[in-house]
Amino acid sequence: MRYDLHTHSKYSPDSILEPREIVKQGRKRRLAGIAVTDHNTIKGGLEAKRYETDDFKVIVGSEIMTDRGEIIGLFLDAEVEPAEFGVVIEGIKEQGGIVVVPHPFDRIRPGLQPKDEDAKFIDCIEGFNSRCLFQSYNERAVEFASRHKLPVTAGSDAHFRWEIGNAFIRASASSEEELKCDILNNEIGYDGRLGNPLNQGLSKVLKTWKRAISSRNR
Repeated sequence: MRYDLHTHSKYSPDSILEPREIVKQGRKRRLAGIAVTDHNTIKGGLEAKRYETDDFKVIVGSEIMTDRGEIIGLFLDAEVEPAEFGVVIEGIKEQGGIVVVPHPFDRIRPGLQPKDEDAKFIDCIEGFNSRCLFQSYNERAVEFASRHKLPVTAGSDAHFRWEIGNAFIRASASSEEELKCDILNNEIGYDGRLGNPLNQGLSKVLKTWKRAISSRNR
């Protein structure tokens, strides 16, 4: 069972993917499920959840900005607003969510660079993110996870249809609760490939365009 645990829909400022299209493409890529983790909102995940089936699971998540960088919350059912590091973690955990640090050592994107003392607050480290420009960023993440005995997750960080499934975890779980347990118990594997660096440039152009359209419509 393969699950891509990091994707973005039109509810992120730098994507135009319809949640329904994310599910459709995930099935096409032979995934067993997908997490929709829009920036600072669970709207995309909730909408995608409507298209969940018995053989394709949708995990509601969000990539939330903190004062130290971004944190992903998985298995959410309520919004977690951008706030201080500890406040965001508390907001995720009080609803039974899982705290994941995405692309932690990427020097280009605003990922949280965890310190050793942070390990006790973190559930998982994203050890493979397909949008990292250099594999060394992912390798540093895996090293940190290994040092602190934290589970390693993986995700494509897809903002465009063709990126979905570029990275994923492997788990034997067939239900959402089983998947959550597998992740927390580190009973998962992962795999992936780095995407085209141009995708990040396209996202920046798209973000600027969406902002301009939004300003024009005010």
